[in-house]
Amino acid sequence: MKRIALGVQYVGTAWNGYQKQPSRDTVQDQLEIALEKFACAPIATTCAGRTDAGVHAIEQVVHFDTGLSRATTSWIRGVNAFLPESIVVRWAAEVAPDAEGNEFHARFSARSRTYHYVLYNHPNPSALLAGRAGWVFRPLDVERMRQGARHLIGTHDFSSFRASGCQAKTPVKDMQEVSIERHGDIIVFTLRASAFLHHMVRNIVGALVYVGTGRNEPDWIEHVLNSRDRDAAAPTFMPDGLYLAKIGYDPKWGLPQEDALPLPWL
Repeated sequence: MKRIALGVQYVGTAWNGYQKQPSRDTVQDQLEIALEKFACAPIATTCAGRTDAGVHAIEQVVHFDTGLSRATTSWIRGVNAFLPESIVVRWAAEVAPDAEGNEFHARFSARSRTYHYVLYNHPNPSALLAGRAGWVFRPLDVERMRQGARHLIGTHDFSSFRASGCQAKTPVKDMQEVSIERHGDIIVFTLRASAFLHHMVRNIVGALVYVGTGRNEPDWIEHVLNSRDRDAAAPTFMPDGLYLAKIGYDPKWGLPQEDALPLPWL
């Protein structure tokens, strides 16, 4: 049996999240249907991290085991032939065990996850960005949001930014980066951490928007974080602008990963 890793990109607007559902209207459902058609046999996949309905992925990573011998280009082009246009396999790689005999695992081998949140900041909405970016009509002060974001760096209990239905074993995560960049009317939030809680990125963005509009001071973020109380934070922000950008792995696995750009035109 060979272990194959895939880099999968998708627009989540039309799908009911990543994880399989009885309705079969999720990204994983569509990917496994395409794999079965290509391989002429059922193939079960494991992903690096599940995404919610309406959330996109620049590079989701999945793995599966198969006894088939196919060129990596065949796994890309063959599977893509059976996928809808909103889901694309960008790369494929056969991943051998490391020197100690450890198997690559899309989820458990990951060292970090990077998300982008793309926000359109303009008095009026954009039809072209509908479903692809969040929207705030009030002016946002990027420097104030950066000041607030500094309180999130490091290892913290992120219970204040955790969805009530989150099933993670611990709310303690290592936040390695929170950067905020403006490109005209587009603001891109980049968050990189060891792992994320359910709705954590959207809840953080919602809180930073409160700071950016002047509703709360930058130090309020520290208060919310230390309170460990979800009710102390802002409402969960819309999923439209959230992108799973990149999964960080040890270079020993040799994955042909791509740069985690938020959108091709930025």
